[in-house]
Amino acid sequence: MAIKLYKEIDKSILEAIPNPSKEAYEIKIKIPEFTFLGVKQQPDFATVYLTMYPGKKIIELKSLKHYAFHLRDIVVSYERLINIMYDHLMETYEPERLRLSMICNPRGGISAKLAIDSDWKVRGGKEQFRDWVGSNATADDWSVLM
Repeated sequence: MAIKLYKEIDKSILEAIPNPSKEAYEIKIKIPEFTFLGVKQQPDFATVYLTMYPGKKIIELKSLKHYAFHLRDIVVSYERLINIMYDHLMETYEPERLRLSMICNPRGGISAKLAIDSDWKVRGGKEQFRDWVGSNATADDWSVLM
């Protein structure tokens, strides 16, 4: 099997469909069996949570599934992967807001949770929602995801 590196992740797999509503609403998607190859070419496992306030386009779920399957053979760190996925989702769907969280299964006794939110000023957001600030969740409560 030929090794595929992160530069070979194909965002054209993602397809958009027109948003059927002009009203504001939220879409939440969970990818519970997300797999990819870590930098040591060993399988990594995670659960991905995606929260989107759609603009003119929404996610065609079958294409998201194919995109996720496509990543199974990619060698990439999860830190790089969440950033690539975020960029691809933002470019393809142009949402009003996108929050992407990835909870990686323990490896060597260490777990990791990564998150990116387009509302953050550092990501070009206006910090208008601010629901990610001052959460009442404890440091161990990883179930509190948007």
